[in-house]
Amino acid sequence: MAINPAVKETEAQPDSSGSLRKLAEALGLPFIERLGDPRPPRDLRRGDFERIAGSWGRQFSTIPIGETDTEVIVATSQPLNVSALDELRLCYSRPISVVITPPDEIVRAINSIRTSLMSDRSSALSTNEDRSDDEGFDAPLKIDVTDAEDDDAPIIRYVNAIIFKASSERASDVHIEPYEDKLKVRYRIDGVLHDVASEDRTFQASIISRVKVMAGLNIAEKRLPQDGRIGLKIAGRDVDIRVSTVPTQFGERIVMRLLDKTSTVLDLEQLGIRGKNLETVLRLINKPNGIILVTGPTGSGKTTTLYSCLVRINTPELNILTVEDPIEYQLAGVGQMQVNPKINFTFANGLRAILRQDPDVVMVGEIRDTETAEIAIQASLTGHLVFSTLHTNDSAGAISRLLDMGIEPFLVSSSLLAVMAQRLVRRLCPDCREPYALTEAEAHELGLDFKKIGPKTIFRPGTSECKKCQNTHFLGRTGIHELLIIDDEIRSLILQRVDSNTIKSAAVKRGFATLRVDGGREVLEGNTSVEEVLLATHEELVTE
Repeated sequence: MAINPAVKETEAQPDSSGSLRKLAEALGLPFIERLGDPRPPRDLRRGDFERIAGSWGRQFSTIPIGETDTEVIVATSQPLNVSALDELRLCYSRPISVVITPPDEIVRAINSIRTSLMSDRSSALSTNEDRSDDEGFDAPLKIDVTDAEDDDAPIIRYVNAIIFKASSERASDVHIEPYEDKLKVRYRIDGVLHDVASEDRTFQASIISRVKVMAGLNIAEKRLPQDGRIGLKIAGRDVDIRVSTVPTQFGERIVMRLLDKTSTVLDLEQLGIRGKNLETVLRLINKPNGIILVTGPTGSGKTTTLYSCLVRINTPELNILTVEDPIEYQLAGVGQMQVNPKINFTFANGLRAILRQDPDVVMVGEIRDTETAEIAIQASLTGHLVFSTLHTNDSAGAISRLLDMGIEPFLVSSSLLAVMAQRLVRRLCPDCREPYALTEAEAHELGLDFKKIGPKTIFRPGTSECKKCQNTHFLGRTGIHELLIIDDEIRSLILQRVDSNTIKSAAVKRGFATLRVDGGREVLEGNTSVEEVLLATHEELVTE
């Protein structure tokens, strides 16, 4: 059988599906470890095709991936399911040719096909200019955006497609931005915004109204900022979306933050905490009491780090309770509460309630005010281990922030165990990164000793086309960290109310590694580039 160009075997890949390979041999069918770009025939009603490339395909792990002049090529991981194959044969009224592939490849092919439907849905907008009100906007909030029906309003289908494409491309945020003559859609992927679509302003009111209805917001209120939340299923995964609207000169601007509730919380090592920092963190999170803070800007992974710490110490012997805004991941065995300002359930009130629940370990999503800080400190002084976050630029800045809140220095020095500052830097794509020799100037900027490490080979973003990273030359992100331990010398400086630079200088003399130095380690290991680290960190003003 001549295989369609959409199917290609991967050379020298390890066989992770030995039983399927043996079944393929027994049935005399081709086994394909890795599918290429699926291009299935679409000569069906749109609803029928989307059902096959959606819930039906996932249920039976079967999907059409291409065609020849005489037959439809179908990939499946369930070749013995004759009824599913017969259904496809009847749908297309043509013979089918079967190839066997692992289940995860079927899912990837389905997601790729669903993403390709984005352009179809975008063009459908132009055929429905009259439906600019709320017609058809009564879809349930808990929907599966990959299973749009044929009679859904085009605006509904288009918004669903925006969200689905964002999820499939690993976007953390979706921006819908009105301008004078157009409506732009942008995704934030690995911390960087990318233009995705640009629509005529004719559809602006309909698209924004649809998102607001999904988020439970007031569609008539266009003068005030609003915040809401959407609960969706995307390809079988529960995704929580935080929605924020603000009024601008040309209409309301919307930002949607996607939180995958089924995501696996990473190990500390996978977050980029390694070596001496890892040993210290593991020792600190097993302390019986005290406060451990994680600092950094919004979106730097602070909450994920705290979750990973909780997972590491989560045992039946400990009562672990959290108060968060929102609950980003569901942790088995952990009592999690979500703040609700509308009913005055704040971090401070939630923390007070937690302390009446006989906790051993407490996590406060963020210390935003003096009241929450005071309760957290009192909790640590009465025998509880407290985790929380602060918005400061570096670890030493957290101490100054607490003092500025009005917390007494003796309370800060006696309760605080450590402060970890972190940033996220993009990982270089392993398929297209380019090697070169580290220069002395680059080593100096990263705070590294060039004489000690020499002209080591490091990597920078590639220049060739790369399908794996979609020509961005980066794939995912990793963390860089600095860990400030509150020892006797630092406690003495806190009691003197010295500034954060003085505290950092004292720590550096005792072997403290700054964010930039830790970023240099990631550069030497080939995970990221010099430019990424320099962009994510500021030049240190301390001297050894």
